[in-house]
Amino acid sequence: MYRLRDEYRRSQVAIAALFCCLGFQYATWVSRIPALKTRLDLSEAELGLLLMVCGAGAAVSFPLVAVLTRRFGSRRLAVGSALALGAVLLALSVTPNYPVTLLIACCDGVAVGCLNVAMNAQAAALEVKYQRTTMAKMHATFSAGSLFAALLASGVTSLSSALPVHFVTATALLAVLVLGASGGLLAEDQSAAPAEELTDAEPKRKGLTLPTRVTIWMGLAMAFGTVTEGAMNDWSALYLKDTAGAAAELAPLGIAVVSVMMVLARLFADGWRTKWGDERIVRIGSVLAGTGLVLALLAGGVVPALLGFACVGLGIAAVTPCVYVAAARQGSDALALVAAMGTTGLLGGPAVIGFIANGTSLAWGMGAVAGSALIVALCSTRIRFPVLTNA
Repeated sequence: MYRLRDEYRRSQVAIAALFCCLGFQYATWVSRIPALKTRLDLSEAELGLLLMVCGAGAAVSFPLVAVLTRRFGSRRLAVGSALALGAVLLALSVTPNYPVTLLIACCDGVAVGCLNVAMNAQAAALEVKYQRTTMAKMHATFSAGSLFAALLASGVTSLSSALPVHFVTATALLAVLVLGASGGLLAEDQSAAPAEELTDAEPKRKGLTLPTRVTIWMGLAMAFGTVTEGAMNDWSALYLKDTAGAAAELAPLGIAVVSVMMVLARLFADGWRTKWGDERIVRIGSVLAGTGLVLALLAGGVVPALLGFACVGLGIAAVTPCVYVAAARQGSDALALVAAMGTTGLLGGPAVIGFIANGTSLAWGMGAVAGSALIVALCSTRIRFPVLTNA
């Protein structure tokens, strides 16, 4: 009993390290975008294209990720892609010009796509092997990695503004974390459910398989869920300042409220999943996010807005972990496709909200965010979520 518990904790910590690595790497280079902009003398449009290329690399990596996962397994793919992300940081620290930087950003996106699928496959396999809910906590460590990267960036830049100093330090820490975790990762993927449990699971084939209807519904739920997450991060501060009338110093509280509620919810969500089930958590959470935000928009003002943002953070936090678990049960192709749709929603959703706001108003744009959360609730009715019995 104790040996099994020790093995579970060892694997849990190792897989959590992968989530931490992804958050750490992404926040590390994004935190130095101003330095990259100055060094390469980029315009706002060129900087926007750079970020878009990174997102596009992650979004279109679906076919490659599916093939690599099936060929090498999630353990080797996770370690390889995490180390590749460290190499990306080194390359960015010495990039000579803008075209090369675009190529590096595209490679970063592909590596992000690979690690995203591999680490979620590992977390889903851990839940299956030990019948214990843990995916939500894994996603919380992603946020912890981002926070650590921000603190490191602040500390290193206070000593030296040189990009190589910062990125070499970050790469070394990333390598130590990845190599230290590699021994605790699960050797075999066990995320696919038995045929009698989920009859819609994709059959094993050498090539790519066409997505099932269940997979498409999961992809839509993931896409609209990440639209909600991404839009709140990008537009909440502007809504508080320009629409709700908040003072400039209060505007960043929108992002802070959403982020804090998401982290707290993800720390407790695994217990909720065990008690009430993934389907109920996703459905109730997305309805809470959508209706809470709608009521806040109708009420107007700073305090209702912050309360509505808190509802979004609390309600949407467990959506992606639960959908990732369900997708992993359908097979590597389904997981890769759902992850790619999630990336597309995260990166493309805020831009769509911007177009809506430009054509109408930001209040209507935020209303579209609420609508996205409610669409997740509708999609959840078509998804067969797995059931884990022990917390």
